[in-house]
Amino acid sequence: MAKTDFFIGPVPRVFAHRGLHSHRTGIDENSLEAFAQAIEFGATHIESDVHATKDGVAVLFHDDTLDRVSSISSAISELTLSQIKEIRLSNDSEIPTLEEAFVAFPDIKLNLDIKSKAAIMPTVSAILAQNATRRVLVSSFSDSRRQRALALLGYQVATSASSKQVIAAWASHNLLFGMFFKRIVRNIDAFQIPVKQGPVRFDSSRFIARANRNGVEVHFWTINDPIQMKRLIELGAHGIVTDRVDLFHRS
Repeated sequence: MAKTDFFIGPVPRVFAHRGLHSHRTGIDENSLEAFAQAIEFGATHIESDVHATKDGVAVLFHDDTLDRVSSISSAISELTLSQIKEIRLSNDSEIPTLEEAFVAFPDIKLNLDIKSKAAIMPTVSAILAQNATRRVLVSSFSDSRRQRALALLGYQVATSASSKQVIAAWASHNLLFGMFFKRIVRNIDAFQIPVKQGPVRFDSSRFIARANRNGVEVHFWTINDPIQMKRLIELGAHGIVTDRVDLFHRS
């Protein structure tokens, strides 16, 4: 596991998915305002996707294109940062850069999903520029993107397992009595997973316990039902990724 501060603090960890914006009108997802709201309501971590502008700046935004949350239909990758900063989202917020988030919230921990090959270097540059390696976790649905970012960062940041590694770990646990599990999760800090994927269910106390014994935290996404949050925590989950931080209640 990476020696960082990302996992220092109380468990369960509360990851604000795109910040907190759906609890009331007037706040845009993935805005600095949404991140501030999440922190106010008890988020310990912020989860966001990272895209790159045309001129190579890392920005925090969910979709490839702007049309869902603004009047613009362009892709993030087609616009320069100055053009991005001219755009206002539905509730008049602007799209923040990754560096702006680091500066605005110097103590918050960021869970970053790198969404494209072009976003790798801008993400790495922002993390290094702000000396933020100890407070980020780098992930990606593309294992090659994740591995490239980790290499550029000197493996100094926390990271979560790829989909392939999660399935391999599940198969080891359920079919092979845990054989090769430790090898599969070597250099992995967390499983960040849905409750189920097709016929495969991950919400097993024994699976979570095995991960924990091997130094891997288990975080479930995206959980917005307080009853389900409570159930997963009781099963041993270390964290919940949610749109509704305001509905999470610590026992």
